Amino acid sequence: MSTTNTRKEWKLTELAEAAGVSPRTVRYYVQRGLLPAPPFKGPDTVYGEDHLVRLKAIRVLQARFLPLDAIQVELARLGPDELKALAESEPTAPPAAPASPPLPGPVKAVAPPSPSSTVTSWQRWELAPGLELHLADTADAKTRALAERVRALIQESQER
Repeated sequence: MSTTNTRKEWKLTELAEAAGVSPRTVRYYVQRGLLPAPPFKGPDTVYGEDHLVRLKAIRVLQARFLPLDAIQVELARLGPDELKALAESEPTAPPAAPASPPLPGPVKAVAPPSPSSTVTSWQRWELAPGLELHLADTADAKTRALAERVRALIQESQER
């Protein structure tokens, strides 16, 4: 029988077990665009090594407390070799030490009630000393992607 290291194809339940997630999670990640859809449908559907690598990378990024929107941006930014290195890293290990201190993850805070009595939750990132980015949980996907890209650009500029 093949081991995880030599296998190239997995059924849904096998892939989920190898990555340490549920089959439902795999389906959800495909639906959200975090994983590419498998080439076949039905009982003969198989997932490839790239699916396993991406699942493991997602697990590492989740261990670093990144939300799924940020993980999606990060996965799109990484090349195949970087993605594989991330997937093979320790889930609790911080990213490679940049030249400047790493950016903190999002901080959940609840805004005070407005006159309309609706409460909005916010994510707050300190991008640099004296510079913060605030993103409402009610922001649409396009705005979230823009915020994640700004955050990634700041982080890249600090790493140089």
